[in-house]
Amino acid sequence: MTITPAPHTTRAGRPAFVVNVEVFLEREGRWLLIRRGEKESHAPGVLAGVGGKVEIDVQTRGAGLDVLEETARREVAEEIGVDVDGAGLTYVESAFFVTDDGDPVINVAFTGPMPDEARPSAASPDEVAGLVWTTAAEAEADPACPPWITRILRRMAPS
Repeated sequence: MTITPAPHTTRAGRPAFVVNVEVFLEREGRWLLIRRGEKESHAPGVLAGVGGKVEIDVQTRGAGLDVLEETARREVAEEIGVDVDGAGLTYVESAFFVTDDGDPVINVAFTGPMPDEARPSAASPDEVAGLVWTTAAEAEADPACPPWITRILRRMAPS
């Protein structure tokens, strides 16, 4: 039997993945989604949660404790200018996908309340072309909303 190695491996030959975090912030029954910038290499122009990749601090050879939550907070601040340090983030799901350009990704989704005083805006126009407040039903009807995002919104919607 021949085993074909994964296209992305560590120096030791083990599979390597990008770890991505998405955050879905809620206010008054509506979820904040971003419209991904047209210059993004993966899924340009589609709706998504606020998020991005885990970044490793090469000085400490790691990212520290609570790396997923810290990544979530950093990405929310960078992409929409909102501080969610005091907001409780709750795990929703994790999933695997391959980007449009071939990178294997582990995606971890969190949800939390949008702070009352927060006024989100697209802080990085190349990454975030716009913001959309939506319900799960509205997102499902939007052709720019991929099925994996509506799945996440449905999981968070009250039953």
